[in-house]
Amino acid sequence: MTISQVRGSAPREVGARMVVRSDGAFNGTIGGGALEYDVIRQACALMDKKAVGLHVHTFSLGPDLGQCCGGWVEIFIEIVPSVLKDLSKKLAKLEEEGPFATRAVIRFEEPVQREIFDWSPPHPVALENGILKEHFGQTASPLALFGAGHVGRALMLALAPLPFRVSWVDTRRDYFPSHVPSNVSCIHLKDPVNAVASVPSGAYVVVMTHDHALDQRLVDAALRRGDLAYVGMIGSKTKKARVLSRLRSAGVTNEQLNRLVCPIGISGITSKQPPQIAASVAAQLLMVRDQNESKERSNFALAKSGSPDH
Repeated sequence: MTISQVRGSAPREVGARMVVRSDGAFNGTIGGGALEYDVIRQACALMDKKAVGLHVHTFSLGPDLGQCCGGWVEIFIEIVPSVLKDLSKKLAKLEEEGPFATRAVIRFEEPVQREIFDWSPPHPVALENGILKEHFGQTASPLALFGAGHVGRALMLALAPLPFRVSWVDTRRDYFPSHVPSNVSCIHLKDPVNAVASVPSGAYVVVMTHDHALDQRLVDAALRRGDLAYVGMIGSKTKKARVLSRLRSAGVTNEQLNRLVCPIGISGITSKQPPQIAASVAAQLLMVRDQNESKERSNFALAKSGSPDH
């Protein structure tokens, strides 16, 4: 199912999708609540009737479903037959590699046969004159995570479902788990500082190694670049003051030093447990990513306000 149009307030945005199986199990969400429950029920009913193709449904969230949103949504319910299983797998694999667009001619009670084409959409989905155009996937922001200790591992897992492509770097090969999420690459280096130069412009750098001296060297290299979206270091305010003093003596400018986020994580979460720290840092990274995309504020305005001692 795909939300194709929205008017007024709605639980999710245009392009939100979910997949429902014939047994009622599902992945993704179009907002939860009464709307999602009713759409799942309708999708299962269509599958029970052996329906095929694209079905368009509209909902007034207040009158129809009793939801407080009060808006109106249009939802495409597509029944995907088993003959399109291979195509679905191909598109799912392609989506892991980055965004792409498809086009399909919609015919009554016929499966949707998509083809990939070049499209820069104003909206993620559009149906005009019988032609369905869709945009799939999301551009993942590159993120270099230095340190495979307890907090590094927790943060790696917290970033698994988020729009980041993680390069996970450590000097200790045996600290990497045998399996990691698909958006994570494990990199073993004797001197991780060498990896800073290869981090893409606009990337995010998070430093949390087992060695404070190494942390300082990594932060030094990252801040001197001046083209990174985020440079964060785990640690207390005391650690930050010590590192800043040493970097200033080493010739790092005040303008560069002001870009360092330390302590890391959003305010209000004070726990020292790795999963809680990871959740706090992941939330901060999302905040910075959103404001970088909107270009409404400087890269670090939100990140630097009120971070706890992580």
